[in-house]
Amino acid sequence: MTTPLIAYKSDPVRGAVWHDIFAREAPDLRLVDWTPEGEAAQAPYLVAWTPPPDLARAMPRLEALFCIGAGIDHLPVHDLPHTVQVVRMVDPNLTASMVEYVVMAVLALHRDLPFYRTEQAAGRWTPKPVRPAADRRVGIMGLGVLGQAAARAVTGFGFPVRGWSASPKTLDGIETFAGEDQLGAFLSGTDILVCLLPLTPATRGLLNRDLFARLPAGAGLVNAGRGGHLEEGDLLAALDGGRLSGAVLDVLATEPPAADHPLLAHPLIMATPHVASATQPAGAARQVIRGVRAHLRGEPIPHAVDRAHGY
Repeated sequence: MTTPLIAYKSDPVRGAVWHDIFAREAPDLRLVDWTPEGEAAQAPYLVAWTPPPDLARAMPRLEALFCIGAGIDHLPVHDLPHTVQVVRMVDPNLTASMVEYVVMAVLALHRDLPFYRTEQAAGRWTPKPVRPAADRRVGIMGLGVLGQAAARAVTGFGFPVRGWSASPKTLDGIETFAGEDQLGAFLSGTDILVCLLPLTPATRGLLNRDLFARLPAGAGLVNAGRGGHLEEGDLLAALDGGRLSGAVLDVLATEPPAADHPLLAHPLIMATPHVASATQPAGAARQVIRGVRAHLRGEPIPHAVDRAHGY
């Protein structure tokens, strides 16, 4: 019997960890580094963040594409044959690091850190009243694995937490809203808005002037989803006009941004370089091993993407 082949196309330093895990824990599978010629191009499985151009031609025997990250909006999903499954990464370490980031960002906005950064830079000592967490409502947009974990963590600090998703979800202790019909009610009761949505045609540009107008005056924004969710000019106008009081951004439309990008220079924005969460190579390798073995048994691959929804 031929040993199933998995092609790896990503960071070679992380790849060393992948090769070690496969050698020790999956001797029944063979991981090979991607090259456009040779056996890797004939593999039925590919692990990548950026697949080869014209993937259907480059890997004619491809049956499953495992994305190295949680988001798949950058992948050429619609150009692939429908026989190819696309699988997103769901790793406990990835979830844990995103939860850390969301908690950090929510607390930063709750305790007015953007304001205090500007005051410190100006040499001013200007205390503001401390507002109890119970009086600050946090809204999470996107109630997938990451959103649900973040919502539960934020409630632990005493914040009232609500969640919004495209389809109805039920979470203990968290008020939930779904669909366009309930978006207004969700936003009107949200003082700190956290975006963890997948990027789809329906969510692209969703964080815009109209949405900000539906938030309470002085609300804060956290975007750890995708840069494509945010209309950047609308955010600058909302901050300058006082509609929003501050923002924490981990993603921008263009990464890396130009050194003079206006969002990086704005005093009420705290920006980080797409580091909210990162897949850990050992956990990711083990997820792919489980997924390939499930596929070989004729079972569904866990975390396969529903192409109709884009996630």
